[in-house]
Amino acid sequence: NKDAVTCGSSFKLVNQQSGDRLHSHDVKYGSGSGQQSVTGTPNADDVNSYWQVRGDIRSDCERGAPIKCDTVIRLYHVTTHRNLHSHNYPSPLSNNQEVSAYGEEGVGDEGDRWKAVCTTKNDYWLRKDPIRLQHVVTGK
Repeated sequence: NKDAVTCGSSFKLVNQQSGDRLHSHDVKYGSGSGQQSVTGTPNADDVNSYWQVRGDIRSDCERGAPIKCDTVIRLYHVTTHRNLHSHNYPSPLSNNQEVSAYGEEGVGDEGDRWKAVCTTKNDYWLRKDPIRLQHVVTGK
């Protein structure tokens, strides 16, 4: 399917409600985990908003293979080479669960595992379709 997100694709993730893009850069949280912060940015041409979809730490995916709905993936931050990560720390602004960027050169841990939950009836994650990212370890 030419409209499917594929393993190795790089893209920006846009929040459906706010229009912000998922963003990170080499700035650490001043509280919580002290890991690299992940935020949203309204800036459409921000270079720090590119993420690459990779396979699960337990079973990598083949480059170019379409990502099935409910597959466990990693999201690799292209600029800083860290994975989208979460854990049981409160976030500094909302007091919800902190999301950070973690690891070195894409090597991280179980906290880097996210399920791509499709909100449509498709078998695959399509570029035009909204998804939810569910953190595997904490279920959030």
